[in-house]
This record gives sequence, C-alpha cells and structure tokens, in this order.
Amino acid sequence: MGSSSRPLLLLLLLLVMGLAALQVQPSLASETREFKWNVEYIYWAPDCVEGVVMAINGQFPGPTIRARAGDLISVKLTNKLPTEGVVIHWDGIRQMGTPWADGTASISQCPIKPGESFVYSFKVDKAGTYFYHGHYGMQRSAGLYGALVVDVAEGEKEPFHYDEDFTLLLSDWWHQSAHEQETGLSSKPYRWIGEPQSLLINGRGQYNCSLAAKTGMSQCKFTGREQCAPYVLRVHPNKTYRLRLASSTSLASLNLAIGGHKMTVVEADGNYVQPFTTEDMDIYSGESYSVLFTADQDPSTNYWLSFSVRGREPKTAPALTILHYASTHMSIPTSRPPVAPLWNNYTHSKLFANKVRAIAGSPRPPATFHRRLNLLNTQNYIDGYVKWSINNVSLSLPATPYLGAIKYKLRNAFNHVSPPDNYPANYDVMKQAENTNSIYGDGVYFFGLNRTVDVILQNANALSAGTSEIHPWHLHGHDFWVLGYGEGKFTSEDDKGLNLKNPPFKNTAVIFPYGWTVLRFVADNPRVWAFHCHIEPHLHLGMGVVFAEGVHHISGIPHQALACGLTATWLFGLAL
Repeated sequence: MGSSSRPLLLLLLLLVMGLAALQVQPSLASETREFKWNVEYIYWAPDCVEGVVMAINGQFPGPTIRARAGDLISVKLTNKLPTEGVVIHWDGIRQMGTPWADGTASISQCPIKPGESFVYSFKVDKAGTYFYHGHYGMQRSAGLYGALVVDVAEGEKEPFHYDEDFTLLLSDWWHQSAHEQETGLSSKPYRWIGEPQSLLINGRGQYNCSLAAKTGMSQCKFTGREQCAPYVLRVHPNKTYRLRLASSTSLASLNLAIGGHKMTVVEADGNYVQPFTTEDMDIYSGESYSVLFTADQDPSTNYWLSFSVRGREPKTAPALTILHYASTHMSIPTSRPPVAPLWNNYTHSKLFANKVRAIAGSPRPPATFHRRLNLLNTQNYIDGYVKWSINNVSLSLPATPYLGAIKYKLRNAFNHVSPPDNYPANYDVMKQAENTNSIYGDGVYFFGLNRTVDVILQNANALSAGTSEIHPWHLHGHDFWVLGYGEGKFTSEDDKGLNLKNPPFKNTAVIFPYGWTVLRFVADNPRVWAFHCHIEPHLHLGMGVVFAEGVHHISGIPHQALACGLTATWLFGLAL
C-alpha cells in the first residue's frame, strides 16, 4: 500500500470512529450516568418465604435508574453467576444508534459469560416510565428486573401537573426456581408448575396471609421482615400524585384499582395519551403506564391499592399496597380491598384498551403500508414437546447473534429463508387445529429501511378445546401504532374500522382470546429486533419472531457483543 493512501485511510478510520462515538454521546445539556452492577444469586424472602433470587448489587429488585431525556446511561454489568450467562434488556428504550445495547441474547449480543463484564451504553431519548429485565433463559422469573424512569429534559414540561410521583414495579413469584420451571416446560411430557404463589409490588408480597383476603392481619407478622412487608404510599390531603406502573410479570396480566379513588391515565409505554378517568385499569406484561390520582378522600383513614389477576382463573391472591394519608396514623385499612372485575370479563378489558388514544400532536401513522404480516398464534407439538408457534414456526434462537451474522454475511449462522408472511386461508381460529404439529425455525423477516409494516396478530384456539389465551406482544427498537382490536378472524372488511386518526403509540399490545390486533410501524431503526409474546414461558416455548432492517448501515459494533458462535470464529480470523 502506498504511503499516500495511508493518510486517507487514517482519516476514514477516524471518521468512522467519530460517527460511532457520536451515536452514544449525550448533548451538552445532558448528563452521563454511570453504574457498576454485579448480577448474583442471593437468599431473599419476597413474599415472606425465603428462597433464591437473582439480584443486582445485593438488591432485589435491582436498583432504580432515574435520568432525564437526552442523558447517556452507562452500565458495566459483571456476571457473578457461577454457571450461566446473562444479559439485560431495557424495555421501551429504542436504542437509536446503539442496537448492540438492546440486551437480547442471540439477537443483539452474546450472553455475558460468568466472571466477564459488558458495558451497556445508550441514550434515553424520550421521557417516560420504563423498566429493565433479564432476557436470557427465564431470568426474569428468577427476579432479574428493575425500574427505569426518564424525566423530561431540563427546562421542559409535561402536559399535566402533579405534586409527586411513585413508581410501582409489578412482578409474579414462584417458590420453585426458574430452573425448575424451565425444565418442566422443556420436558416430555410437559410439566407446568402452576400459577405463581404471589404477586409482588416493588419486590414485596405476602404468601398465605389473611392480608390478601380479609381486612385483619392477625396471622401476618412483619416485624423484622421488611423484605415482604406491604409497600406504603404516603400521601398528603388534596395533593395530586403520579403513579408510574411497569409490569415485569412473567405470566400474570393484572388489574389495578385504588379504594375510593379514581385514576386518570396519562401515559402508556413512554408516550402521552389523551387523559381519561377510570376506576380500574388493566396492565399486561411488558406494558408501562402513568396514572394521576388526587388524595381527596377522608384523610382520617387509609386505603388499599389492589392488583388482581386477569385472563387466567385466579389462583394467586391479589397484591396489595397501602395508601397512607400522612394526616392520620399508619394502620391497616379497615375497608376491604377493591373488588376486581371477573377474571374472564374481556368486554371490560376491551373497553379499557379502546379508551387509550394518542394525545393531540402525537405522530400519526402512515396512511398505508408497504408490507403486511399475518401472524397466527398457535400452541403445537414438535416431536411430542409442547411449543408455541407463529405461522406454524416455533422460534429457536441460533448460537450466533443475528446482528453479527447479518452484518458480516455469515451464511451458515441461521436459515436465510424468510418465515411465512401468512397462514392458510382456511384455518379455523375458533377450533382445535386438525394438525397440531409444528416445526422449529430461526429465519428472519427482512424489511427495507423506512418502509411501513403492518402486523396482524391473530389469536386462535390452543391445544385444549375452548381455550385461547391472552398474549401481550412486545416490539424491540420501535414504537408502533395500535390500529385496532377485534374478535374472531381478521378479514379485509375489518380494515375499514381501523383507527388512523389517533391510535395509541406503544411498544406492547395485547391480543385477546379468539381475537386479533393490528399494529403499524415504520422500520426506521437499523438493526435486528425481537418481536415476541412478553409472557416468559410462551417466549421460552418459541412464541416470537425476528425483524431486521438496514443492518448494513450499522457501524461500531463492540466485538465483545459478538464473541460467540460463528462470529467468534470470524473475529478470531481478523485477529490473526
């Protein structure tokens, strides 16, 4: 190579490095917030029964991150687990320019090996209520999660007023380990460990305690047991409070009610919505909301906040939090907890879902789409193992992360035949399938950059007759418009009723039993993204797909993110 070429190559190299650095640099008015986290197992008693939880720096749940829009978050995550890898996904953060920080094993990065570290560095570009959680195996069930709150940038205001905010992170808890649950799901015959023993609020619940069913607490002893004592929200009369809610549940869909108080919904998945008042509300795994309430009731008493199970026959007691008026002494409320809607009253749930609308001035969806996917959700068998499938393909993630495999054109890393865009037109979603067999697959849906994509999520009968389950679907790297919900099988006639005027902008949306949901998004964030049911056992059993767009535009991928599978061999070749 001639000496005259070297300055040009050096200039190009510096330019590329500079562009990569600019992707994650905060603006001058923002801050860099740095954290050092160790993930490890510890003994804990989330619901007053001691067991092993996955913790961060000895905390369960993990530390809450609080930042402002535009800030740069830098988390050095060290894996202190003795025998398993780990990653963390930042739910709702779009990772614009930092796709390798999304934290999805086999998609954006390799699992972090025991004893090793990985730095997640990304910009939080939008104010809202978010959370983070493990995205490898079933580590969310093991307790790897925490809250992430992004306030508006300095000098900006939100379109509503409140005096103070509280954050409630919701989860469910089993006394059996996540490894036992995972083993049962992967067994033949299938072994289901059952419904969770407890629901947790900020990591606290009460198992086998009269607190959940009665107003007395004679058999509930919390002295010296702060790990499971009911969480308390301390309020002052006539003040307005913002309640930030994030659901990291592995299975449970929930309904919230506050005794004696109405709520006004103002945010969903980090996006403002048209405010509306409600006495109760549903929240599904993967979703986040903000509601406002005013402490305008009798200040001489205290009240219950109650979270009850939706969509599954309740075998888990409600989770309870105490709303304590500071003007009175702290005591257990004398009233009973709010009565939840019937668990299978889907009419009630759909009425709430259809009230969520984008606030005026929000981005509106494109009038039409370039590509439409019809994704049929079914429960199937593969060689006698129970699986969940999409268009009869059950997702089986490869050893090589898609991000590196596609970027560096590694042909043997996954199946390059795209999964089907549709399912047979004669499929009856209301009945058991005649053929319940499915296949494994690891193909990818490729989209042109900045193309508009529609996804029709179609629910169907599961393996058991008369059974169709709730599925909250979560998209990484994007928000989408929820254009509508419907019952039965989606047809072209249903296009006429879709909402193109003010649909909510979200990253998680539910499909109801025997129903459909239509989503629209713009493929404007180069990378490879997961799209999956947020119920962890369902994802573990294959209920997900992979989207890719503009991967060739990506630069600056940390080698450490790809040091496994075929990309490890490729990187080793570069080093020789």
